[in-house]
Amino acid sequence: MIAVPTLDPRITWSVRMIDADSGATLAEHDPHVQCETASIGKIFLLLEVARRLEDGTLDPDQPVAIPEGHRVEDSGLLYRMRNQGIGVHDAALLVGAVSDNLATNALIHLCGLESVRAVAPALGYTQTSLHDYIRNERTPDLPWTPSYGTAAELADLMRRLGAGEAFSPAVSARVLDWLAADTDTSMTADAFLLDPLAHVDAEYQGMVLRHKTGSVGFARVDTGLLRGPVATVAYAVAANWKQSPTDLRAPVIDGMRDIGERIRLHVTGLARDETGLA
Repeated sequence: MIAVPTLDPRITWSVRMIDADSGATLAEHDPHVQCETASIGKIFLLLEVARRLEDGTLDPDQPVAIPEGHRVEDSGLLYRMRNQGIGVHDAALLVGAVSDNLATNALIHLCGLESVRAVAPALGYTQTSLHDYIRNERTPDLPWTPSYGTAAELADLMRRLGAGEAFSPAVSARVLDWLAADTDTSMTADAFLLDPLAHVDAEYQGMVLRHKTGSVGFARVDTGLLRGPVATVAYAVAANWKQSPTDLRAPVIDGMRDIGERIRLHVTGLARDETGLA
């Protein structure tokens, strides 16, 4: 089992860690509380793209049109590129690697928002989904959030991806391959001590990570699958502080890293006294 650390009560947390092989819950904290999950819902977009690549309705080299009404910046690289004429596979890779907002909107436009929204229910999830395009500004007339979810459903999603059960082994493998490139190890994954830019294969202590993060001004979320020498853990850690008068990202990141350290010790089989920790 894994002990959940004491978490800051000013923050809304949703946390679950499960053994990816047995499905047993290792630790949790309010796992059914729904949080705004920023970019986490992009996993469902990647699943829809992967399904279409597998059934042949999309070609991996097919150019992706960028709708003028959905041009966005911030997260990602595509908006900074001089040549934005990339194909479906490379757009999905940008989403997996740098949570690319412009590539996300282009792929949602290609697949259709309603089709992408239907992915989570097709997997049996009722409290977790990608809900809308990424927007430069979210006004009251727009959907309330780009994505939402619970730790219970997100951890289960990562377990199913690892088991090849997210629609099919081929679809699951495609999505995990894109997520292998994720460069954001600033949250829970910071404790895994991996090279942020190169951890496709086992890079430290025999660990292999596949994960996705999400960040907005009032939320940090990290969901992933960490394989180690002695165990594999599917995890989800979501933190929201939307109603707080102050920015609570510092205690949030501290809590996420503490959870991550406990996951690392579990999958590697290391004891805390072997790492110099109390």
